[in-house]
Amino acid sequence: MKRFYLYLLSLISKRNSDKRTNFTMAIMSKTFETENRLPNIVGSGSKFVGDIETNGDLRVDGIIEGNIKSQGKVVLGSGGSIKGTIKCVSAEISGNFEGKVEISELLSLKASSVFKGEMTVNKLSIEPGAKFIGSCVMADNGGVRSQPADNKKA
Repeated sequence: MKRFYLYLLSLISKRNSDKRTNFTMAIMSKTFETENRLPNIVGSGSKFVGDIETNGDLRVDGIIEGNIKSQGKVVLGSGGSIKGTIKCVSAEISGNFEGKVEISELLSLKASSVFKGEMTVNKLSIEPGAKFIGSCVMADNGGVRSQPADNKKA
């Protein structure tokens, strides 16, 4: 896609500079919009060590050792592995996870998932067959822990 834009840019460069500048700005804004809609991917066979911060979604089919902060959804594929922390809006885990998660909306543990660690979530979905070893704190969207109902009779 970028090659196509560069090709168009080279064709336009023969025209006057005002038209080229306007066209370049239009191409840059279009490219930025398109790239923001695409998920970030750590593919199978890849290993990433370090922290990741993204405004979009992230799909992990490889290995990550580090912290992830996303303003979108994090998907851990069945062949993927994450060791670290995840802070995001929602997450779907099918692979191996070890660490701590803070999810402001929904965490979904699929049947093939192995989760070891701590989670703070608003909503939790666990499919039959998923393995969960650790602790869970249910919180509302503001991050305030839910308190158990008081069972005292008046």
